[in-house]
Amino acid sequence: MTCTGCSGNVRNALEGLTGVLSAEVSHEIGQAVVSHSGVGRDAMVAAITGAGYTADGAGVDFNWSDGDVWRKSANNTKWCLIGCSIGEFATLGYYQWAQWPLEVAVGTTFFWFLVVLPLINGLATSVALETVLLMRGQMDFSSALSTAFGMSFISMLGMEIAMELTDWFLTGGIGMTWWVIPPMLVVGFLTPWPYNYWRLKKYDAACH
Repeated sequence: MTCTGCSGNVRNALEGLTGVLSAEVSHEIGQAVVSHSGVGRDAMVAAITGAGYTADGAGVDFNWSDGDVWRKSANNTKWCLIGCSIGEFATLGYYQWAQWPLEVAVGTTFFWFLVVLPLINGLATSVALETVLLMRGQMDFSSALSTAFGMSFISMLGMEIAMELTDWFLTGGIGMTWWVIPPMLVVGFLTPWPYNYWRLKKYDAACH
């Protein structure tokens, strides 16, 4: 934090959490004093990082060898994968049922629409799922939604693209058959996992 505007942003993010009664934030000393009831540290840190700031000196002494962080980031990645898979698999499955991959010429406007739509639907279902998980962690809807968008978008987008490319390379199209689901899930999990570790280790920021 470098100014009163920064401290105001952090204060608003904290006071937006259900259960936070008040927050006094000083950009001069880099400290927040929070009066709350039943709000966990993780939810408060998530609110601060979601507003674009760091908390508790996160990011100092970064390394790639923290087994506990790998496990936590794997759990975060798992939930992202579940959310993304709902929208993407449902869309690709419908394509297969409708036989659109067999009828649409590659490179046409409609083809690119069919390519992008599973990504959009996967992002939508993942954001929806993570918003619900954050609200269960005592965040209000607005803060949970903005946090899910701001903290998880890169992870979800990388996951979606990796899964769709895997489908394309293995099947030669944008439909989906049952045997392509396991490799899509494996690639979808492994692609954003290191990024989620880095974000959690450096900024103490997780999807939920």
